[in-house]
Amino acid sequence: MDQQKLFMMLPGMQPDELIFIQTLTEDMTENQQQQFISLYAGRRKEQQTMLIMTLIGFLGVAGLQRFMLGEIGMGILYFLTGGLCCIGTIIDLINIREMTFRYNKNQAAEVATMIMSMKR
Repeated sequence: MDQQKLFMMLPGMQPDELIFIQTLTEDMTENQQQQFISLYAGRRKEQQTMLIMTLIGFLGVAGLQRFMLGEIGMGILYFLTGGLCCIGTIIDLINIREMTFRYNKNQAAEVATMIMSMKR
C-alpha cells in the first residue's frame, strides 16, 4: 500500500503532523508502517475534538482538554478555578493547534520507538 494512502487513514491530519509522521516512518517497512498507523490512530487526538473540549470549558466544565492531553494536574487546576477564571481556557483556545500537535508528536515518537524495537 502506498504511504500516502496509509496516512489518509488518519482523519484531520494537519500538514505539519503529516510531514513529521512521514519523516518518522520513512525507514520503516510497509508492514511496520501499517502497524504504526494502526497504533498511532488509537492514540492521536484530533484538533477539532480538542477544540470542542476547550469550548465546553466555557459551559462550566473547564479543563477537559487538559485531561485529554494527559495533563492531569492542569486539568484539575482548570476544573477547580473555572479555567483560571476563563483566561486559561481562552489561551488554550488560541493555542489548541500547537497543544494538539505537541501531544500527537509525542505519541507518534512513542509508537515509532515501539515499532522499531519490535524489529530487533
